[in-house]
Amino acid sequence: MTYIAAITLVVRDYDEAIRFYNDVLGFELLEDTELSPEKRWVRVVPPGQQQFSLLLAKAKNEEETSRIGNQTGGRVGFFLHTDTFDEIYQKLLEHKVTIVRPPEIQIYGKVCVFTDLYGNLWDLIGKNDL
Repeated sequence: MTYIAAITLVVRDYDEAIRFYNDVLGFELLEDTELSPEKRWVRVVPPGQQQFSLLLAKAKNEEETSRIGNQTGGRVGFFLHTDTFDEIYQKLLEHKVTIVRPPEIQIYGKVCVFTDLYGNLWDLIGKNDL
């Protein structure tokens, strides 16, 4: 079997990133291992998902820091599918997350675009109830 296990998301601070993904998006902290005083191996996953994770990597130099919040050149880079669209959307609003495009119905489902705490663009996609 071959699969993608993780994708790196460059962050400013491990703990603030963990809080955002856990408290706002409901992700679970799968692993947080200290590798050195400056580096940790931190993986978060959506609830119930174990095989694919986001690896939260703290920027270690100016070049990496310049990528925080714009890892995909301004395109939506992350797609979160859910059966609980309205619940997650309300949580985004409660946490004052920036909504770039409010919910709309597309042929593939209900979708909105939001930013994470650093400005990376995400699609929240729910089932189309039509």
